Amino acid sequence: MPVVNFTPAFMAKGLIVPPGKAKIEYSVADEPGLFVECRASARAIPTWYLRLKNAKGTNTYRKLGTVREVSLVQAKRTARQLKVEHANAPKVEVMPEPLKSDMTLDKFVTDYVNPHNKMRKRSHWRDLQLFRRISAQFGHLKLNEIKRHDVQQFHNDLVKVEELAPATADHHVVYFRRILSLALQWEYVEKNVLANIPLMKVDNKVERYLSDDEVKRLVDVLTTDLAFGASYLLLYLLSTGARLNEAMQAKWDQVDLEKGIWRIPATNSKSKKTRSVPLNDSAIWVLGQLWTKGKHEYLFVNEATKKPWVTITRAWYRLRAKAGIENLRVHDLRHSFASFLVNGGRSLYEVQQILGHSDPKVTMRYAHLSTKALQDAANTASMIVKKPELQAA
Repeated sequence: MPVVNFTPAFMAKGLIVPPGKAKIEYSVADEPGLFVECRASARAIPTWYLRLKNAKGTNTYRKLGTVREVSLVQAKRTARQLKVEHANAPKVEVMPEPLKSDMTLDKFVTDYVNPHNKMRKRSHWRDLQLFRRISAQFGHLKLNEIKRHDVQQFHNDLVKVEELAPATADHHVVYFRRILSLALQWEYVEKNVLANIPLMKVDNKVERYLSDDEVKRLVDVLTTDLAFGASYLLLYLLSTGARLNEAMQAKWDQVDLEKGIWRIPATNSKSKKTRSVPLNDSAIWVLGQLWTKGKHEYLFVNEATKKPWVTITRAWYRLRAKAGIENLRVHDLRHSFASFLVNGGRSLYEVQQILGHSDPKVTMRYAHLSTKALQDAANTASMIVKKPELQAA
């Protein structure tokens, strides 16, 4: 910024922008902070500004007017008045902005993580439950104060002291790791100290499959005991392998009987992706028995309340007991459907697509069921080995 003695001659001819520049500022030599800004535009008029230091020590600017509106004498007088007012103004102590990593875990989760998860996860309520224990021990700490070793000790204590199941303890640590992953993604911390933290990895998955005799007894009950319509919903689950929530929210406009397709919208799907379920003859038969077609938007409606089902727990316990089957969950109907496919010789890829698994690792749990298909494959190799002997004979 050139410092210039503002004479009448300079004011008349010197307020110009040098070639190649878009603008220039000329500072008044005998009035620090006062300057004129000139721009290269033909319509721009040189304008007076006063530069002052704010409480943070950075510059602020006050516009005084154009040189046509304010003379040099007026600009100097106004500048001095503003400097006095600025000097006499009460000083407000400016606290430095806290670093993001100085935010406590409780505040980060409450203000940022919970709103984020609530929009994206149906199991958001479960996250809130898990965080209660995490918050009790770590909630007061700043994000950059969380130590990996302390979390590992917390993990062990959940099993040894609180006597939680190892898998439940793992859920707490996995969610804690996810919180810090978001903190890293949103640049609140420089690294996730819980990345790759070891888990107990206890295989406690309960996989109950219906035997052939149990299938027969259950189907006999479901096709004869039709009180309130819960039986049809259960038969539909057994025929499609759908999740209970998907079936309870199913609507007629999602079903194409001619093509034999049921479209599950992303809003109802666990993977939050639209998927299509092929309807076999059994599923189509169930749909043909429903009274709701043309009368209600939902497929499965409680005949007593005329409202869609929200729970069938009591009905399921009664029907299960009537069929003489113990320790079978509604979700086990989905596992049993998968076993029908695998034992029928269908590939795990086909099972994955029909059940809507986003990760093939989930489908691999059914691999051990395909013993017959594997035996047939092995027998193929056996025939190849025996072929020369057969030819010799």
